[in-house]
Amino acid sequence: MFLWSLRNWPIFNFIDWNCISKVHMAFVYGNLGNEALIVTMDKVVYALGCNTYGCLGIGDSHGTLYPKKVEALCGKAIKTFAFGRGPYVLALTEEGKIYSWGRDNYGELGNNSTNHMIPTLVTGNLSNEFIVDIACGSHHCLALTKEGKVYAWGDNSWGQIGYTVSINQNAPMKVNSRLADKTVICISCCHSSSMTVTDSGEVYGWGCNQVGQLGIGNYVNQVNPCKVTTLVGIVIEKIVCGSAHVLALSNKGVLYAWGENSYGQLGLNENRKTNICSPRQLAVKKMKRVLDMACSHHNHTSAAMVEGHRIFIWGQCLGHIVIVPTLINVTSLHDVFARYASPSVMHQPLVLYGEEPDTSLIDYFRNAFDDQSTSDLVVRVQQKCIYVHKALLVIRCQYFRTMFQNLIENNQSVIEEQTFSYDVYKAFLKYFYTDEIDLPPGNIPEFLKLAHTYSENQLKKHCVQMIKGEITVENAALLYGTSIECNVKESEEYCFEFMLNHMTAVTQTATFAKLHENTIKSFMAKAAQVNASEAVVCDI
Repeated sequence: MFLWSLRNWPIFNFIDWNCISKVHMAFVYGNLGNEALIVTMDKVVYALGCNTYGCLGIGDSHGTLYPKKVEALCGKAIKTFAFGRGPYVLALTEEGKIYSWGRDNYGELGNNSTNHMIPTLVTGNLSNEFIVDIACGSHHCLALTKEGKVYAWGDNSWGQIGYTVSINQNAPMKVNSRLADKTVICISCCHSSSMTVTDSGEVYGWGCNQVGQLGIGNYVNQVNPCKVTTLVGIVIEKIVCGSAHVLALSNKGVLYAWGENSYGQLGLNENRKTNICSPRQLAVKKMKRVLDMACSHHNHTSAAMVEGHRIFIWGQCLGHIVIVPTLINVTSLHDVFARYASPSVMHQPLVLYGEEPDTSLIDYFRNAFDDQSTSDLVVRVQQKCIYVHKALLVIRCQYFRTMFQNLIENNQSVIEEQTFSYDVYKAFLKYFYTDEIDLPPGNIPEFLKLAHTYSENQLKKHCVQMIKGEITVENAALLYGTSIECNVKESEEYCFEFMLNHMTAVTQTATFAKLHENTIKSFMAKAAQVNASEAVVCDI
């Protein structure tokens, strides 16, 4: 998204953007959409708006039309924000730490700070945890750790933090019970309930269930996480919560909805007064495969992005009740909440590219990689999505140029990759955007095979240099075998010399034993020949 995307949000109308250079992120929040945070590329955080209960984090409760620095957050690498109706705010840093500020009537700030108008680090049980995501309900919070564990705190009137009802918690507490042995990948909050998705695609919910928002087939509140059994056998990748309704997206691009339907926010084309307590598939022919969806517990608006980068909305839109997903002419899910929702608050922070004169072309390409808001092609690998652009891949890669002749004609926007792993294929695609190889350790053999399969000779040369930098006794045989398989003579010879110099150690490794029988015979014969030659030289 570019800087002009913020023009849809009235709160930014008074800002002189020349005074705030290199904007990286913006977040519009507040119970009336009348507060905002801005983060710059150089980690300066600004706030503006009405400042209800000190929710701007600037140390007082005075509102401002013009941006003021949030000193306590400046210098922090902000990853995301979340807002609760308290009102209160959470900020998550790239270092996995949470800061909170605002009203603290139910312990929703998660700390014992005496000054709620200044962002304060949430410690306690989170001190030694690395947090990767946060979510807020009206007065309770969820935090997801790198290991896939969930912490909760704040209001517990309905059991929404997974603890004995009515006992609020002013410090983060791990949600155990039925999630103890699960790895959670997604968290979200309704007004007074909590929802999660595990790495196996299961959905669990707990807390208030008065309108069926937990999706468990009844309207009974739950203190402990309960599995949404209707979705068993369906792999859910993402879940988002409205005030009291839930949307879930499967790995096949199918959308499910349940909970409150007073405003048609389920999109099921039924009586809007009928709440649904079990997931129902949202089947609209024009929508086809859903790529992403959004809603917010601050309003009753739902939205989805589908193939072809088209946006559909339903629910409460500009004061009207829309019970059927309707195609609208906007470019992003953020535009939906800026133009149609009431109040107009962001469902998540808006990350910007900026329009600075000194931004290089490679910076734009780097930012465009895996950006869902501008992508026109989804590559799905191991049930995970990578968002790319057909035109760029056609320009950079002959393989894709040939493939897309049919894709473009058929307007296909999703392709499946089943041969290579997600990390390796993502690094491969990112290379075409950045000319850099961002590859996790230990993946060079597979990456070399991918480069060979796609006939990317320049990329194979990069692999040779990577092999020279990462070869060890343990992986030498694997790299040697892969180099032979991919007909890369330079790395084959380099690996051979390394193995020869560490002959005893290498031949005792498990990777050497796994080499093809002919490869082992060839290596031993070549090694014997080299040793014999060296012996002759010594005799002379």
